[in-house]
Amino acid sequence: MTRGRDGRAGTPPTRQRALLAAIVAAIMAVSAAIYVGVAADDGTKHRNTLAGGRGAQNNPAAPASTGTWVASWAASPVGGEPGTELTGLAGRSVRNVVHTSAGGTSARVTLSNLYGQAPLTVSHASIAVSAGPDTAAALAGTVRRLTFTGNTSVVVPAGGQVMSDIVRVRVPHDGDVLITTYSPTESGPVTYHPHARQISYVAEGEHTRDATGTAYTGRSSVWRYVTALDVLSNESDGTVVVLGDSLTDGITSTTGANNRWPDVLSDRLRAALASGRDVPRYSVVNEGISGNQVLADGLGRPAENPSGLHRFERDVLGRTNVRAVVVVLGINDILRTPGAADPERIVTGLETLVERAHARGLKVVGATLMPFGGHRGYTEAREAVRQRINAEIRAGGVFDAVADFDAALRDPYDPRRFRPVYDSGDHLHPSDRGYTRMAEAFELGSLKGGAPAEL
Repeated sequence: MTRGRDGRAGTPPTRQRALLAAIVAAIMAVSAAIYVGVAADDGTKHRNTLAGGRGAQNNPAAPASTGTWVASWAASPVGGEPGTELTGLAGRSVRNVVHTSAGGTSARVTLSNLYGQAPLTVSHASIAVSAGPDTAAALAGTVRRLTFTGNTSVVVPAGGQVMSDIVRVRVPHDGDVLITTYSPTESGPVTYHPHARQISYVAEGEHTRDATGTAYTGRSSVWRYVTALDVLSNESDGTVVVLGDSLTDGITSTTGANNRWPDVLSDRLRAALASGRDVPRYSVVNEGISGNQVLADGLGRPAENPSGLHRFERDVLGRTNVRAVVVVLGINDILRTPGAADPERIVTGLETLVERAHARGLKVVGATLMPFGGHRGYTEAREAVRQRINAEIRAGGVFDAVADFDAALRDPYDPRRFRPVYDSGDHLHPSDRGYTRMAEAFELGSLKGGAPAEL
């Protein structure tokens, strides 16, 4: 759709834009069909069980249904972890440390074997509240065994995912949770998320219910297998998903500080509610992937680092109780295109994301593209593309609301660059203060409401 841009200087004819939109729509139709096929094999049945089927009834830890299910933490599966191609992590306990947005009285966990080439057997799994920062130890009395349709073990098919049964555990907001898995057999590539900016742990042998953490002598900077933590919450009514690249993934933020900009946004929403402001009661989850693009996938089958278009169904619409989407994508489409990228193709891709969100009644807030002057990939031609895309975004024809991160972080004396205090030093990614500034510049009220009515 053109959203009123036809007729402007430099805009291609309506038929050309329509053709671009049709091509993108065809790509997304194929992607959605693939996703639905995987969900039908290993996701849909399990979701019905969690809604009150046989597995929930047989699980003594299953709670009464009070509160609202929301996503408290999530991470996008990115690829197969290098070095695990043959044996996976057989014979080791993997203790992932994840940081929550919303708190709740019960939880459920999603495990992924998307990039595995063989079935993944998880014979033991657990969840616990962390005893504190920089530790594998659990808070006393919080370790809970995870089950899957009533069983302590589960086989996750290659390319699939599973969701655990509901378990009663009091999950704190803005806190760390330990999610531990043990696989006794070789399974091939480990599905992982690099650049976690969080230290997790590994132990030799089966130690999933070890609260002391003493067996966890190995340290890791990635998340493995775990892609979502949902909670039954009395403090949140829905979920905001942030779909982004390394600027959302927080690749230059301080490890363990939870200062990615969606973390700070979650803190701001909670503080605003506590002060009595009229803002939505939403959790915030981070679906950022470093290097991610709107249009182009990475290599492999399934594609590593899939494009925003291809992963929208999985990482946004597939999250629990989504109410709004924030899109922070486009800079890698510019940087990774030889010469100058076509701004119209990028904008058309962004519009397609908005259309798909609107079809589910979701509001979409989009961000302007931040400056990268001084970065090794900077050219005047690429800067012109960035300015062109930002002009389209600011004109109001792409997203329902705009977060102007460009205006918030650019140097007023040289708008092609970050203000120095917000620059991590590579002239592309923000510093911790820059990530905080992004969250501060985000208008909380822009998350209110749903998709606009179509006339």
